[in-house]
Amino acid sequence: MPDAPIPAQSDSPEARRYNRIRRWLGIADFGVGLVFLVVLLATGWSGSLKSLASHMGFGNYELSLFMYILLLLGISKVLGIGLDYYGFRVERGYKLSNQRFGSWLWDDVKGFLVGLVLGSIVIELLYFTIRQWPQNWWLLAWALFMGLFILLAQLAPVLLFPIFYKFEPLDDEDLKRRLVMLGQRAGTHVRGVYRWKLSEKSKKANAALTGLGRTRRIILADTLLDNYTPDEIEAVLAHELGHHVHRHILKSIFVQAAITFVGFWAANWTLHYAVDHHMFEELSDFANLPLLALVSVVLSLVLMPALNAYSRYNERQADRYAFESIASVEPFVSSMNKLAEQNLAERVPSKWVEWFFHSHPSISRRLAAAESWSKSQSASPRL
Repeated sequence: MPDAPIPAQSDSPEARRYNRIRRWLGIADFGVGLVFLVVLLATGWSGSLKSLASHMGFGNYELSLFMYILLLLGISKVLGIGLDYYGFRVERGYKLSNQRFGSWLWDDVKGFLVGLVLGSIVIELLYFTIRQWPQNWWLLAWALFMGLFILLAQLAPVLLFPIFYKFEPLDDEDLKRRLVMLGQRAGTHVRGVYRWKLSEKSKKANAALTGLGRTRRIILADTLLDNYTPDEIEAVLAHELGHHVHRHILKSIFVQAAITFVGFWAANWTLHYAVDHHMFEELSDFANLPLLALVSVVLSLVLMPALNAYSRYNERQADRYAFESIASVEPFVSSMNKLAEQNLAERVPSKWVEWFFHSHPSISRRLAAAESWSKSQSASPRL
């Protein structure tokens, strides 16, 4: 499905500046992480860090590995805290956030702790497979990773999201009934509709269909519920349900499985190469963790344009489903315009920015597609 032509409209200077700053922040954050990994490997500091972790872990392999992960993440957080804080100030400066510094700092601490717990589970399992099955570790680790990935997608709405945000059942019964019926028409059983108290931290608006199986639920930001009409909210959710109708979640799992399969194969080849060239003593020498992370980072960077193109294709399909499942595209158009203004989104990014950075088509393309679909419907003969 080719991109629709972009209508003649432009972004405000404020939106352009905001999005340019956010992009450069993302690039800087990526660069700091990449340089950190390269320096650890090039200088041998990873080995020194491992020695310190082994001392802290009293020589126990599993405890020493955890201490290494803690040190690695701790240093990484210290290196990136300045950029994180600047990002917080940017959101405040552009009046997109009403979160106070203390709340932001507490969220940052919680994010670090959640990352430490999840990262430790994954990495401990990774090196367990390397130690137990050195020849085929990457195949077993790949299978374990995919299992954890699916489990996390199922548990995130009930275990992870509430760590950072408050949720409560939607009390608007008419809207709830309307959205549940919309889900039923899409062939999905929604387990609940929840009010997401996003306004406590952000002035942006959002909505999502989250979870898998018994944890599948609709979450609607209060910033959306308080400022959008029921028709507009229905249009936003219809787009989210379009992902279900087109089985994008299942397809994305298969795509993720293929990418991680290649990633683990590449990691295995790289580790063997490093051991053969005496960079590390053995495969299970966890001083090689930055090398594994570097393989993942490089692979993600190389695949980013292709994955974003695939995501934009899925988003266009979901938009098309929304057009077909609501009475008129006008609420979709008005909701997109409101979201663009409220979230300071770029309506017309440059082609290379959209190609490399954007997982969604630009607002202008989405509006042009809605207009094109509406005209085609008007031109179609009625029976």
